[in-house]
Amino acid sequence: MRGRLLTILLLAPAAIASLVFVYLFIAWTFYASLTSWNAIRPLKGLLPDFPIIGLANYQTLFATQRFWPNDVFNTAVFTVAFIILSVAIGLLLAILLDQHIRGEVLFRNIFLLPMALSFVVTATIWAWIFNPNTGINQLLDPLGINAVRTGLLSFAPLKPLWDVLDFLRIDVLRLGLTTDPRAALGAVVIAATWQMSGFVMAMFLAGLRGVSEELREAARVDGATERQIYVHVLIPQLRPVLVSVIVILGYISLKIFDLVFIMTRGGPGIATDVPSIFMYLSAFQSQLYALAASIAIVMLIVSAIVVIPYMWSQLRSEGQA
Repeated sequence: MRGRLLTILLLAPAAIASLVFVYLFIAWTFYASLTSWNAIRPLKGLLPDFPIIGLANYQTLFATQRFWPNDVFNTAVFTVAFIILSVAIGLLLAILLDQHIRGEVLFRNIFLLPMALSFVVTATIWAWIFNPNTGINQLLDPLGINAVRTGLLSFAPLKPLWDVLDFLRIDVLRLGLTTDPRAALGAVVIAATWQMSGFVMAMFLAGLRGVSEELREAARVDGATERQIYVHVLIPQLRPVLVSVIVILGYISLKIFDLVFIMTRGGPGIATDVPSIFMYLSAFQSQLYALAASIAIVMLIVSAIVVIPYMWSQLRSEGQA
């Protein structure tokens, strides 16, 4: 009894803080989204002193072209590209490090270093790199990259490839944030992938190292090559890790703000705009607090759809264990 009381006393502060600063504020935000709170005015009590208008803000939100389809489409493209690239690069790095190469600790730390940076720092670095007047372009131009570029672009057998790259607006020879929307969104994806692929590598590497050596030896005895061992034995064992990685990366991409805001401010135009930036500008620039609250609730619901099933499955698996 004494031990249970001590446990309750230790957990109570964290539980109360979560109740007030998480769930109470979620409820407060939802209430604000149902009002016409569109101006700065002293609050009467704890709730906005504005008429309740129901779901009108949500109807306005989804009728706004900036949010639907622009922001939703940008978020979907960013999420898919970000997850695919991060998983592919992270898995490749994990497989390479799993070979127990010389200097593994050094390479592992180098790959994990970007994860230690905030998205603000990452955005600042990559904005400088992609700036046509600074960064990598200043290193490429003195090397005569423009002459090489012109020669390759005029090489007839490669014309289909250049047509595809031109359609995607990916200039593999001269990087730079241009006025093309697809190039700007691609630049943000590259920056986000650079930061998080090391985290994915660490997750996959831990999963690979968790597979028993007896399983590998049994596959070798059966005549499997190293490639076949990874494809048919080891990688399928990483399915739980893959699910965790996808959920975490998906959650990050759905609430991304600082990386996009620092790199592009949502531009050019609204080409890289995402719901979090629209929410920020609605609240602090246009004073449309109720609309901003509705955006926050929509983001919360989408994030919950991604995270809650994963948490539920984890709890069930722990209970069965």
